[in-house]
Amino acid sequence: MQPTAEPVSRLIEEFNKLPGIGPKSAARLTYYLLRMPEAQASALAEAILAVKQKTTTCSVCQNIADSNPCPVCASDSRDSTVICVVEEPLDILALEKTGYFKGLYHVLHGVISPMDGIGPEDLKVKELLARLKSGGVTEVILATNPNLEGEATAMYLHRLISPLGIKVTRLARGLPMGSDLEYADEVTLTRALEGRQEVS
Repeated sequence: MQPTAEPVSRLIEEFNKLPGIGPKSAARLTYYLLRMPEAQASALAEAILAVKQKTTTCSVCQNIADSNPCPVCASDSRDSTVICVVEEPLDILALEKTGYFKGLYHVLHGVISPMDGIGPEDLKVKELLARLKSGGVTEVILATNPNLEGEATAMYLHRLISPLGIKVTRLARGLPMGSDLEYADEVTLTRALEGRQEVS
């Protein structure tokens, strides 16, 4: 005899399939939903369905959007000569929060990771090259994460883009604001020294 009702067990199983959600978190979320007012639970269910049914991938930048092209690609106020290449759609949210970058984006939807069986053909590299070959782009900013996979992906893209005569830049890396030198690791300090700037 099963101590948990079947719908409850099923929801725990589904939550457990999500990244970063272990069995205990899955059970906590499920029991939280059980106590939630029905209207609130319905709103959550509708939001989950809407994100699957009413979103698409922008045919230009490969970002997740509710229109095609997405609002960024469709905007006349963006600088179409600069493309910032990111790993995931979430990276665009982080960059947009700064309010500094006014160019366009391209989402790879991952990074090269031989350990996970992910090669360049699994990413949106063909689409990026097609955009670059159509002309008008003068700079590509490689904004992949500063880890092994991100570095490998950036190096691969640099080799592909350089022959096109387009300037390729990388996000600066180094010491975060408010940190102490004594707590920084060697790699971070090396990057900070390499990326040093003249004081104006």
